[in-house]
Amino acid sequence: MRAPELSIVLPTFNEAKNIPLIVDKIAAAMGDIPFEIIVVDDDSPDGTVSVTRELARDKPHVRCVHRINRRGLSGACIEGMMAASAPVVAVMDADMQHDETRLPVMLNEIRNGADLVIGSRYVEGRKAVSGFHKQSRARGSELATSLANQITGAYTTDPMSGFFMMTRQLADRAARSVSREGFKILFDIVSRFGHDVRIKEVPFQFRERVEGESKLGFLVTLQFLGLLVSRYTGGIVPVKFLLYGLVGFSGLFVHMAALFALNSGFDVPFASAQIIATFVAMTTNFAINNEVTYAHRKLKGWNFVTGLITFYIVCGIGALANVSIALRLFEWDWSVAVAGFAGALMSAVFNYAVTKLVTWRDD
Repeated sequence: MRAPELSIVLPTFNEAKNIPLIVDKIAAAMGDIPFEIIVVDDDSPDGTVSVTRELARDKPHVRCVHRINRRGLSGACIEGMMAASAPVVAVMDADMQHDETRLPVMLNEIRNGADLVIGSRYVEGRKAVSGFHKQSRARGSELATSLANQITGAYTTDPMSGFFMMTRQLADRAARSVSREGFKILFDIVSRFGHDVRIKEVPFQFRERVEGESKLGFLVTLQFLGLLVSRYTGGIVPVKFLLYGLVGFSGLFVHMAALFALNSGFDVPFASAQIIATFVAMTTNFAINNEVTYAHRKLKGWNFVTGLITFYIVCGIGALANVSIALRLFEWDWSVAVAGFAGALMSAVFNYAVTKLVTWRDD
């Protein structure tokens, strides 16, 4: 058996039905090019790991990395790249939406001197509309691409693509510096290294998913926006803190809606309505953070209950710190706006730092 020239990383979650299909399709597309497939699974409940291991018994070029208590597409890609043995590494989805027949074409670009090859849905003015048919979603992707290019300074037609290939050297550099959070690892790579690497793009047709459900949606949008702002600020502000702050800001609207509903709609006395609204806002903030900010550390069952309790306690302490700092600054003749903002900022930083370690134990 020849040493692989290409390692293909397939990050998966609930792809048991798709794995046998994509493995056979990749084998057919690669022809006589030696390759290996590394399935990186986030402990899927549908048995993706078992299916992959069964395949590996008859197909020695298939390997499995089973991640437990670790979630996130970017982190899975990095672990897969670090487990790869070939001098070239590719990342693609396991759901057949990426065109495996383009792998040899992309590999040829690497052979010809490219450091990074992107499978693009938009290169040469083409739009792969199959499986990407909603116009609103397409316009949103175009807007995100425009923003991403402005921030990275390295023009590509599809910086949010999940289908790409790179040299071993670039993969090693990326693994040491890119964020393990979120879904848009290619954008992070291009934003960090786009100025000093050779990038090529190869068009491909984005296809309909064969089995299972898409992992994309509101969560991905929020995480991408957080990453966008983080890269714009030079990485000074962590993505998670931005998401946490955004969720906290949304809690203000939840609080006010609950307050008016209770006080005006159900004639609940203001003091009682304020207390209830506060707990409603904290509860929704916790639930959204659990789904979005800490999706990779998502709490379930009894852990969700205990996590909510610790969140209440930490936020309560943060509220006291907020009031104490704001009052002290106001007594020192600081303006109401500055004193109030300083107290709120201190509370936000405190709540983020402590709940990160205590509630979600994300160290």
